[in-house]
Parts: sequence; structure tokens; C-alpha cells
Amino acid sequence: MVKVGNIKIGGGNPLVLIGGPCVIESRESAVEHALKIKEIADSAGVPFIFKSSYDKANRSSVSSFRGPGVEEGLRILKEVRDKAGVPVLSDVHDISEVKPAAEVLDILQIPAFLCRQTDLVVSAASTGKVINIKKGQFMSPLEMKNVIAKIEYAGNKKILLTERGTTFGYNMLVNDFRSIVIMKETGYPVVYDATHSVQMPAGQGSSSGGEAQYIFPLSRAAVAVGCDALFVEIHKSPEKAMCDGPNMLRLGELKGYLKQMKNMGEVLK
Repeated sequence: MVKVGNIKIGGGNPLVLIGGPCVIESRESAVEHALKIKEIADSAGVPFIFKSSYDKANRSSVSSFRGPGVEEGLRILKEVRDKAGVPVLSDVHDISEVKPAAEVLDILQIPAFLCRQTDLVVSAASTGKVINIKKGQFMSPLEMKNVIAKIEYAGNKKILLTERGTTFGYNMLVNDFRSIVIMKETGYPVVYDATHSVQMPAGQGSSSGGEAQYIFPLSRAAVAVGCDALFVEIHKSPEKAMCDGPNMLRLGELKGYLKQMKNMGEVLK
């Protein structure tokens, strides 16, 4: 079990939502989404952690919107944390970001493409913050024990492991749901990234595509095999989103989504 503020993840505790827009599009957008998602999550009785990236460093195109950057992005996330009263999570891409990010974020996330970058992983772990590390699209779940060892080497055992799909040919990801079971055998909570799992990387040439219609069924499968939290990128108007719109959950669908996943989790228990 890992504790984030008053939220307990894993160890038989209720399913947790980690959610928000893919990238911080503006201060107003971040605060608005956080407050609306919190209202919906509260009404569903689902603990909520806000996620949005201050910088998307791995966009398909050099001209793609990346976000407000470290300084402004962290300022916005602090405001979200204060106004919505929820823990916040964002990605760190470089050692230079770790210290300022740790001063604001409750969870430091290591992106999937960077999960083997030893210096970054150890630096983030050394802050003592909760670390959410995404399994690389190119890795087996068994290999994550090596990543865990790097975090534990820094004296940190506040670890979340995230399944987000595995590369399957060009522009396609698939989920092997054994991955959740295998990673749970490490003793650490496992998160299912429901929206990046339906992403089609660079599927639109200079940007990623996605198949958001599969978010619900794949999430049901993840809950069925025992995930401890659901990572869901959410936007009120995905078609207008500045990043990953095709694979995001529409805000209007969130209430039904949470109700379905919570009910399923309770039945399984």
C-alpha cells in the first residue's frame, strides 16, 4: 500500500482515479478540469489525484504544443492543489526538473520512454516522494523489477507501477493483462493507464491517434485482474484538446465510467 496524502493506493483499498487533461493548456483550464473532476469523483465516492503535464517532452512533432514549461506549470499545479484540495502528479523528464517538481508535486511520474534512465529514476526516488513509473512500451512486466531496484537503491519504497500498453508493430499498442498480475507480485500497487493504452503513437503522422471507444472495456479488464488505480486523461472537449485528444475520455462520460468501475471493483472484492 502507498499513501498519497489521505489517499491509500493498493492493499485492498478502494480503486483510485488519477486523472486530468494530458497537458496543462492554461491556468483556467487546469483549475476548471480539476474542480469538475473532483466534484464527479466525490459524488462517485472515488479518491482522486489530479494529473496534467507541465511539459510533453516526447511529442511526435517539433511544432506540437508541449505545455507551459516547468516554472509556470508547477505554479499552476500548486494552485490546483490548493484550490481543489487534491494531490497532484506530473512527469519529470530530466534531473534538473526533479528538485523544483518535488517542492510542488505529491507524485513524481517517470514517463514510459524514460523508465530505464538510471540517473533520472534514482534522482526522483531520492526526493522521498511517491514515484509513479510507467512500464516502457518496449519492456516486459518482469523487467520492472530492475526499475524497482533502482528506486529502492535510493531508499524509497513509495512506488506505483503503471501498465500503459506494449508496442505491437507500427502505431499500435496492445495490453497483456497478465502484466498487471505480474507487477502486483512485486508487492507494489499497480495502476492501469486506460487512455494511453488506446493511443496510436504517431498514428496521424505528426501527432498521435487513438481509439477512445475502447477505454471502457479495457478498463473493465484491468479492474477484473486487480489494478489498484486507473490513470485516465480527461478533457471536456477532446476534439479541441492540444494533446492526445483522440485517446482521452470525455468529461461528460466520467460519471458513468467511475460508477461502472467502482461497482465492478466492489463486486470482485
